[in-house]
Parts: sequence; structure tokens; C-alpha cells
Amino acid sequence: MKKLIAMLVALVLCVSLFSVTAFADNEKVDNVKIGFIFLHDEQSTYDLNFMNGAREACEALGLVENESYFFKVGVPEGQECYEAALDLVDAGCNIVFADSFGHEDYMIEAAKECPDVQFCHATGTRAHTEGLDNYHNAFASIYEGRFLAGIAAGMKLNEMIESGKITAEQAKMGYVGAFTYAEVISGYTSFFLGARSVCPSATMEVTFTGSWYDLALETEGAQKLINDGCVLVSQHADSMGAPSACEAAGVPNVSYNGSTKDAGPNTYIISSRINWAPYFDYIIKAVANGEAIDADWTGDFSTGSVELAELNEAVAAAGTAEALEAAKEALIAGELHVFATDAYTVGGEAQESYLADVDTDPAYTPDTEVVSDGFFHESAFRSAPYFDVQIDGITLLDTAF
Repeated sequence: MKKLIAMLVALVLCVSLFSVTAFADNEKVDNVKIGFIFLHDEQSTYDLNFMNGAREACEALGLVENESYFFKVGVPEGQECYEAALDLVDAGCNIVFADSFGHEDYMIEAAKECPDVQFCHATGTRAHTEGLDNYHNAFASIYEGRFLAGIAAGMKLNEMIESGKITAEQAKMGYVGAFTYAEVISGYTSFFLGARSVCPSATMEVTFTGSWYDLALETEGAQKLINDGCVLVSQHADSMGAPSACEAAGVPNVSYNGSTKDAGPNTYIISSRINWAPYFDYIIKAVANGEAIDADWTGDFSTGSVELAELNEAVAAAGTAEALEAAKEALIAGELHVFATDAYTVGGEAQESYLADVDTDPAYTPDTEVVSDGFFHESAFRSAPYFDVQIDGITLLDTAF
């Protein structure tokens, strides 16, 4: 009996301690105001993904929209970003976050002007060289998520080959990209390598729109790829253009930044995305507790930052779920590397060395060796991707962007 009472007392103490700790954390968070700057609005899958992550993290920590967290949408990659950042500072925000690559110059300008406010920026490259205590970059190893999505694509190609719908030589995928930035190159290459890992005859064509979000151009780009014989299409662009074109044409589709199953029930296979809620939770708590924020933060599967959206079993090939889980476990364990140099060639040769532009300068000068131990170390020296290698098997239809 005494032992039981002692156990009950201990349990009550543990519950009480947890409650006090949780209350104390919320009390600290009450002192935080955070402002978010988005390039587009909810119609962009890219920006909507950030918005969903922001709301999830903020509301879990007791922050209230338009009281302790604020959204500014449709902010161009220009001086408007600087002005939006200062507006948020004037509203009392002690954290300001921006979500697009082209916002970086203006976020840095605002950070220099407001040293007591923390400025955080997704996809940027300069935090580790600017040396500002209040400016930070963040990204995630989404190339691993895209690799897994590529496996799902490759298995669909195999199913199409086995059923006689296409031949092995016709296993050509298409990819709608926004710009010829390293972020996009890293994404379409990792997707391709995932597909090639299960379907060795897979090839891919890539077209670019010159815009992160343009419904008409993304629809046109997907249709161009389909007309050119691409039997499966994926994307790194932010509208519903490509998924909708695929559904209309009956072509399997792998999307990005969340499920597009509702728009493409007969063609959507899977989607990869960065879950930004863990990062927002991290920076809010850091400021609440007076702790430093990493200059470069890279989320991954272990932080819950890389995710696959629902697998559409009605379209995906049999066994896809099991193959994805096995590959995910191998990635987490470090037994599988997306950019293993024995998985691709460049001009017919294995890639044994590569100087990447990690410390970005106006001339994009290569400065850091990133190949060792048999693989290209993506996002190891800064959070933003720097894989910009054009590997064999991928054809670029245009490079104007």
C-alpha cells in the first residue's frame, strides 16, 4: 500500500511539473510576435505550404493571428519586401520571416537596420557569410523527399512497361521547373535519380517557365512535355498548371508541396514537401528563451521537416508504399545517399570531385569541395541547395531562365 501511495504521489508530482513547465513555456511565448512575408497568396502551393506550417506552429504555441502573428501576402522580390519587413517591425514583431529566394537582399537590408529583431529567410544563401547575429537562413533536405517521390514515379514507369503500355525505351519523364537555380536543379536531379534507381531505362526532359508561379506557363510547359512523349510529369513550380494538364491528358503526375489528389484523382501518384512547422516552432522558442538561432538550419526526416503527402493507391504501382518506407529508412540510417556518385555520370564520366558555389558571390565562383566518401554532400555546408550539376540522362529543353 505504501509503495502504491508513493507511486501515485510521484505521478502527481510529474504531472504537476509538466504542467508548470508547459505554462512557463507558453508564458515566454506570449512575449513573441512573428511576421511572415509570402511571395504569393493561398493560390500558390508553395506559399500555402508555408502558411499552413506557420499557422500550425503558431497556434500550437498559443499565438493568435493578427495579434501575435501576422501574414503579408503577395510581396514581390523587390523593395516591397524591405518595406513589408519594416512594417512588421513597426507592428511589434521581434521575428520576421520571408519565404522566397529573391527576398534575401531586402531581408538583409532590414536586418542591418533593425539589429534587435531576428530575420529568418527560407532558401537563402548568405547568412553564413554575412556575419549578422540577427539574420538566418533555413531549408530542408527536400532532395531526399524528391528522391522518394522519384522512386514512386519509377515504379509507375515499370508498371507501364510490364503492362505493355510503353516500352522501356519510352520511359521518358517530363519536369516543369521554374528557374535554372541550384535549388531547382537539385530537385529535378534527385527526382530523376530516385526514378532511375528502380527503372534503369528512365530518361527525363525539363522545361522552365521563368516564374515560380504562372498557371498558364506551367500548364503550357506540362502540355509541351506530354506532346513530346513524356509519359509521366513532375514539377518544381507552384501552381496547379502541371497537375491539371496531366489529369486532362491522363498522364501520371508527381506533384510538390502537398497532395493534388482532388484535382487529379486519376493521375496523381504522390507529392513531397517541406513541413515548415518544426522550423517555426524552433525560432519562436529560441527567441522566447533568449537563445541564438542557427545561421543555417537544415531540417530532414528526423526533424519532421521532410514529408511525403498521401500516396494515391489507385494510381501508384503495387508495392510502392513498401519500397518508399525501405528507402526512407536507408536514407535516415545513412546507408543510402541521393547523390551517390556511382548512380550517375557527367559527360559519360564518374564525378570524383566538384567545387560548388557555397559562399555565394556576384560571379557565383566555385569555392568548396563537396564530393567525398562516394557522394555529393548536398546542403552540408549551408542549408540552401548547391547541387547544380547537369548529369547524363536529363535533357534541358530551354535554359533561358
